[in-house]
Amino acid sequence: MSSVGPKSVFERGIWYVIIQAILIGLILFGPKGSDLLTSEPLKTIFLSCGISIGLISILVMLIAVINLGKNLTPLPCPKDNAQLVQSGLYRYVRHPIYFGVLLAALAWLLIFPSAYILLYGIALFILFDIKARREEVWLVERFPAYQDYQRRVKKLFPGVY
Repeated sequence: MSSVGPKSVFERGIWYVIIQAILIGLILFGPKGSDLLTSEPLKTIFLSCGISIGLISILVMLIAVINLGKNLTPLPCPKDNAQLVQSGLYRYVRHPIYFGVLLAALAWLLIFPSAYILLYGIALFILFDIKARREEVWLVERFPAYQDYQRRVKKLFPGVY
């Protein structure tokens, strides 16, 4: 377990976090663009599904944060004293917090079905995929067992991707 690595927040990947915050801010507060649904009955169904998925996303993020414990950092570079976590939600997906945030973005899209929110959500998924790839380079360097974990557990969506 190497403790030699990048030290400044810039070297640890703060730019990923800044872009992530901007995209989440756009999803929540940015322009929405044109409506993707015009049918009121469908909007009501989507709203109900969005609220349900939103509640699940909060639960997923909360459990993942608890599972990660003292290893939690917004930066993709693990803390110097980090330990490899493969239990809890981490048994089912390598990045359950990212998964929870993506579920929350989907929930928001279902509640406010609009073109820009869809685009922001896609951009957030792409960012998390790139951020996770960078994070995993550092995790493999720090924890040799991480490669086996990568082979067994999907990255962003349990059982899928």
